[in-house]
Amino acid sequence: MNSKIFKAITYSLLMVCVFLLSSCQQNQQNIKNLTFKNIAMKLTSPSFNNEQYIPADFTCDGKDVNPKLTISEVPANTKSLVLIVDDPDAPAGDWAHWLVWNIKPDTKEIAQAGVPAGAKEGTTDFGKSGWGGPCPPSGTHRYYFKLYALDTELSLPTNTRKKDLEQGMDGHVLDQASLMGKYKRK
Repeated sequence: MNSKIFKAITYSLLMVCVFLLSSCQQNQQNIKNLTFKNIAMKLTSPSFNNEQYIPADFTCDGKDVNPKLTISEVPANTKSLVLIVDDPDAPAGDWAHWLVWNIKPDTKEIAQAGVPAGAKEGTTDFGKSGWGGPCPPSGTHRYYFKLYALDTELSLPTNTRKKDLEQGMDGHVLDQASLMGKYKRK
């Protein structure tokens, strides 16, 4: 075989391989984008925007009730939702302010000062169930509202603490969303 013909065939084959490889990479990127678009649960609040300050009404300096929360784009195969609100800036370490599980997957909002029907509340680091609003001893603290979509319902007692709730969720999380608000006492 002539070396010129061999080089031409080799170059042509190389170009075909490069074209096929780039097409495969583009298809993989499209699949990744499609996956992320389909699983993108959202948690928002009309009371405050993500990374903004939480109004005093929802804290120990106000009415100390939970803010209204809006839930959207829950994955279709979700069996229940879990909400954990905590403060990683607390002097004693991560402080649980609210634990709620077995929220129905078709729940679109959690009312201000409300708990979804059928949901269970666990024991916060205040030593009681229910909402315990922001009340930082000093400085600005961050409060994370973390929503989890699970492929199961949880059979946990109401005296469940955050660590036990997270253990129960282990291996069952389909998607998650978060909303962070800040608070500083005057």
